[in-house]
Amino acid sequence: MARRKESDRAQQNNDDSDSNPNDELEEEPDFDDPEGYEDDISEQDLMGDLIRQRPKETDGVESIVVIDGVPQVGPERIEKLQNVLKKLFQKFGKITNEYYPLNPDGSTKGHVFIEYSNASEALEVLKGTNGYKFDKNHTFTVNLLTDFEKYNDILDKWENPVPQPFKEQGCLQYYLLDQDACDQFSVVYEQGDKVAVYLNTQPEPTLLEERPRWTETLVRWSPLGTYLATFHAKGIALWGGEKFQQIVRFSHPGVQFIDFSPCEKYLVSFSPLADSRATDEPQAIIIWDVLSGLKRRAFNADKSQALPIFKWSHDDKYFARMGVDMLSVYETPSFGLLDKKSIKVQGIRDFAWSPTDNTIAYWVGEEKDTPARVTLLELPSRNEVRVKNLFSVADCKMYWQKSGDYLCVKVDRYAKLRKDKSDIKYSGIYYNLEVFHMREKQIPVDSVEIKETIQAFAWEPVGTKFAVIHGEPPSTSVSFYEVKTGQTPTMVKKYERKPCNQLYWAPSGQFIVLAGLRAMSGTLEFVDTHDFTVMNTGEHFMATDVEWDPTGRYVATAVSWWGHKVDNAYWLWSFQGRILKRVALDKFCQLQWRPRPPSLLSAQQIKDIKKSLKKYSAQFEVKDRLKMTKASKELVEKRRKLMQEYEDLRKQKQEEYAEQRRRRIELRNNVDTDETEGRGGELEEETVEFFIKEETTFIDE
Repeated sequence: MARRKESDRAQQNNDDSDSNPNDELEEEPDFDDPEGYEDDISEQDLMGDLIRQRPKETDGVESIVVIDGVPQVGPERIEKLQNVLKKLFQKFGKITNEYYPLNPDGSTKGHVFIEYSNASEALEVLKGTNGYKFDKNHTFTVNLLTDFEKYNDILDKWENPVPQPFKEQGCLQYYLLDQDACDQFSVVYEQGDKVAVYLNTQPEPTLLEERPRWTETLVRWSPLGTYLATFHAKGIALWGGEKFQQIVRFSHPGVQFIDFSPCEKYLVSFSPLADSRATDEPQAIIIWDVLSGLKRRAFNADKSQALPIFKWSHDDKYFARMGVDMLSVYETPSFGLLDKKSIKVQGIRDFAWSPTDNTIAYWVGEEKDTPARVTLLELPSRNEVRVKNLFSVADCKMYWQKSGDYLCVKVDRYAKLRKDKSDIKYSGIYYNLEVFHMREKQIPVDSVEIKETIQAFAWEPVGTKFAVIHGEPPSTSVSFYEVKTGQTPTMVKKYERKPCNQLYWAPSGQFIVLAGLRAMSGTLEFVDTHDFTVMNTGEHFMATDVEWDPTGRYVATAVSWWGHKVDNAYWLWSFQGRILKRVALDKFCQLQWRPRPPSLLSAQQIKDIKKSLKKYSAQFEVKDRLKMTKASKELVEKRRKLMQEYEDLRKQKQEEYAEQRRRRIELRNNVDTDETEGRGGELEEETVEFFIKEETTFIDE
């Protein structure tokens, strides 16, 4: 049967060859590259994911760690030692193999080999347990197995590294040298295709730099204003200097979020699309050194965590992240866990660093009969300086004052609680503001109760007041409270029925904008909280953003293309609410003021300047008038130039008209019609009358 099928198949092939005699003449297509062709696409770009998964010679070796300093025990205690060590080391990953070298008498030699499922878990063991104090007499020394080969390959003769040429970056703080202290701001428009940087001069902003396709999504200034960060498909670029030259690049494909440390020493980049399981090291979160451009450490990302995942201390010494029932605090520049271990906090829900001290505030939710609590934790001592228990708590949110003098915890309390199988429902919600006085002895806490729903809360950046929007639209109210030493916060002003949902304090305090954004049609109210005078009201229809400049002199409102597809523009206002300029840009997306570093003046010096402000104001007014006069002169000169251009053009056309006179007469049968209207004798006047209607009126005698 098989032979028959083979013969049939052969016969069929013969028939096909007979029926298609021209097939042999057809040439097969040539897929070879032409001679001298050079492919400009690298293998990394084509098959990056596959290359990362390619097996390496070190696979299976990099995942092994060697632990020295293990207690030497006899055969009868080996099992107990193994259980204790396994419980400690399995926290860092899946253990696939372990080996305890033994002496001839069956006792352990004092070191252990442990193999994990991948190299990244072995690295976590190295960072988390090297130097770990097991007991009074034993401290672990942890190394990767590959480290032994690395140390064996060290050259006997030291070779000095080749010094890299110094690259002049220019003055990165040049923007602080402007004599009039004018601030800069960046603008992204045309759906992100164009980015421009302006200097906020009066009466017209001055364009400093404009580039097409400078970024692919948005831009962001560093906290002190030194760098401008742009986003790209392959990573982040930082720009600076007078010409905005590129300072450094960070390669992180798919990056969508970045966060600078407060002192600009480090940059955290986050790529939610990074497949951290496809490589030996995590790829989702990377911490970079800004000056050197080097990667300092990488982490896996938990998609359930809110951004930013890491929060920094004010001096860049520490950064922390929250996990399940724990708070992990890392220290720089080692980027290892503080004291080699995380802080166990059962039921932790959120935390926040003090803006001026190495103090963390965190809160823990209720659990059965245990109340919720807010804890203030000092670092690195881990000393709990204040604990506040809270009852009937549904949620909390923490607000630090910029000066670090106060902490306000907004507590959402409930009257009744109902638990379903998969959900918890609260009813009778009311609110408390718990204010911690950080600079006072034993940190007293005052409470302010607000029955209505709290829509927004904001501290005065420099001062002792805070503002609260409460109530339901359209009957929202705005209340201002003042906090004084040793006293409960007192309400100093309340505005009824204000159409606003956001609060924007000036960076220097005192002035605030009550804004009704998005659904509230962009209503704006400018208030001086010194005497609570409403300086002005305005409206930027459908506004999505409000931004104060760093000095508190100007306010920018914007309708972003990301929020609305029409009426995209930004407006500039004075701090008193006077509109200065309206700028409409095609598909305008974003406006950001360039930040300034903190003032070098002391609080007393700033206070003295405010007292003698009248002495300086006269000088500023003269300077402003000179600027306006200069602007007026420039405008007059511009108009004079336009008038001169018009006169020159008119004279040129008159000369051309005179030169063409002879030709015009020839074309008109030798009749000169140029001055017909000027010679009245050659004109005949004809009067035409039209009968419209006839009316008859009778008059009684």
